Amino acid sequence: MDTIALGTTGRRTTRLGFGCSSLMGAMGRKESLAMLDAAYDAGIRHFDVAPMYGFGQAESCLGEFIAKHRSDVTVTTKFGIAAPKRQGMLSIARSVARPVLRMMPGLKKGMLQVASKTAAAQERPEFSAEQARASLERSLRELNTERIDVWLLHEATVEDLTDDGLLRLMEDAVAEGKIGTFGVGSERARAEALMAQRPEYCRAMQFEWSVMDAPVKEMGVFRIHHRALTENFRALHSSIASDPGRAARWSRDAGADLSDPEMLAALMLKAALEENPHSVILFSSKNPAHMQRNVHTAEDGALAEAARRLYAVVQREFSAMAVAG
Repeated sequence: MDTIALGTTGRRTTRLGFGCSSLMGAMGRKESLAMLDAAYDAGIRHFDVAPMYGFGQAESCLGEFIAKHRSDVTVTTKFGIAAPKRQGMLSIARSVARPVLRMMPGLKKGMLQVASKTAAAQERPEFSAEQARASLERSLRELNTERIDVWLLHEATVEDLTDDGLLRLMEDAVAEGKIGTFGVGSERARAEALMAQRPEYCRAMQFEWSVMDAPVKEMGVFRIHHRALTENFRALHSSIASDPGRAARWSRDAGADLSDPEMLAALMLKAALEENPHSVILFSSKNPAHMQRNVHTAEDGALAEAARRLYAVVQREFSAMAVAG
């Protein structure tokens, strides 16, 4: 797979990265490690994690995995949203719930929503140098590494970044080799204000991008994007499936059968790669076949033109709907 310079870290990594938010959730450690192995075998070399993922255990799981591959994989983790407290009790509860979920998979969505609300209800971080230092040391320990390639401030806002000591800490961590580079991982709506008002914190930026989003203005910094598929794919596929006329018109204009969900997913992912050529694009999957298919999509140059045309179609249609509305 094509590789890209990972910001100012001095390292290169694959254009596709693997999002680790599903690690240690409804799966145990053995299954989570197998998922990481499948991503690696498919050709993925960048892995994105956070202290809060997997009820606080995803970093440790990823650390066990990368111990075998540290020289050829790159890692992003974050500071901001802390790992949940009482991890031991959560681990026991998860092990009890896992067999139930296998027998009654319909419960899984509800449980994940509860877990998401629990995480969101946690106390917001202060984004202070003291908290950041403790989080960084914990991540280094959990990931079983001496260096984190990209360290992001998780869901930070302009108002959060008022402690000059935090910036000095991050700059010192780069000088000491503990991190390769740093930046902010937040919502796209916040990105422009962060770049305008706190550019010193934004050596790298991570935020969502899909074909339903407008082109990203040139920022002059390294970018990582996520959500090219997931709920955006489901929304677009539903829109096409519910309107045969739209499906026919869009398919004609894109030069591909967009009623085929696999083709639509491939073109959405390819568009993210084509429209953001100097960025890493993250995806998540528990299915090795899907991982292989996404890597094939990234490598398939024949899909590039149809992906660009799909993006043009969606942008045109969305603009027309906005004017009409």
